[in-house]
Amino acid sequence: MVREGLKVLEEAAERVGFRCELVHYDFGGERYLRTGEIIPDSAFEELKQVDAIYLGAVGHPEVQPGILEHGILLRLRFGLDQYINLRPVKLYEGVWTPLKDKGPEDIDFVVVRENTEDVYVGIGGTMKRGTPDEVATQVAVYTRKGTERCIRYAFELARKRNQDKKVTLCDKSNVLVHGHGLWQRVFKEVAMEYPDVKTETAYVDATCMWMVKNPEWFDVIVTTNMFGDIITDLGAIIQGGMGIAASGNINPQGVSMFEPIHGSAPKHAGKNTANPLAAICAGQMMLEHLGETRGAALIEQAVIEVLRGGKIPSLEAGKHPGTREIGDLVASAVASLPLPEE
Repeated sequence: MVREGLKVLEEAAERVGFRCELVHYDFGGERYLRTGEIIPDSAFEELKQVDAIYLGAVGHPEVQPGILEHGILLRLRFGLDQYINLRPVKLYEGVWTPLKDKGPEDIDFVVVRENTEDVYVGIGGTMKRGTPDEVATQVAVYTRKGTERCIRYAFELARKRNQDKKVTLCDKSNVLVHGHGLWQRVFKEVAMEYPDVKTETAYVDATCMWMVKNPEWFDVIVTTNMFGDIITDLGAIIQGGMGIAASGNINPQGVSMFEPIHGSAPKHAGKNTANPLAAICAGQMMLEHLGETRGAALIEQAVIEVLRGGKIPSLEAGKHPGTREIGDLVASAVASLPLPEE
């Protein structure tokens, strides 16, 4: 996946005229099984010095679930304070959506998910494990600092995204009155500083309903870590599936990381059968974050052109061209399309 993303990235660099210095790391399941290492401390210090991280999917059938996710994904997100998970939900022309009578003009919003708090902090434990009296706790942690900086990021994004300028808070404050009550209060306080931005609030269950029935209602959704994890997968399927869904783990003042939201698929490894579009789109997000906006726009237009032209008739596994072929199609479009205006 990343190989095809880099192929497209390098083509965009040549067209637009910027240079990428690449440092490759092999962290993942294979290295863990071979060496017992996940991310050595020395490498983690190196990663603090780069401009951005381009991550492939992690996960391995021979590695116990949780080891790689905590050792790679969460360590990087928490250790580099990547406190925003940014998930565009955008349907491109030529891509199937399960929503009847909805098209690209209806599905174009972004989810701003808080990325370093909530139940993901890992506070909790078990008592009397394996007995009929077992007790398990998982504590959700919300801080004013973490909540406010996430909400403020959403308002700033809404200001520059389009003319709608609307932020919807997705929570469950009618039940989670303490933690999500904090989100409600901070949301109202921050909104007062942005009188030009419209605001709405919706409970998470209602948000899921409206994402299916009326996705055109949304512009920017801001939400907690756990709820963001859930609704962004719903967002992925309404935009055509995991194969087109990209994300950014953002530290606006530090090192950010970009990845496809799908997991790994070891059964497809080395068979040239997986769809790399999500990884390619993650590379496009990375360029935009780094300020290479012309290169980012060129890659997005290339993806749109390839999908609109019917060269990838389906994103469903087994019904699209091979991994390398999709990468070649997008890279070729990057090489031939007119350059975006500066």
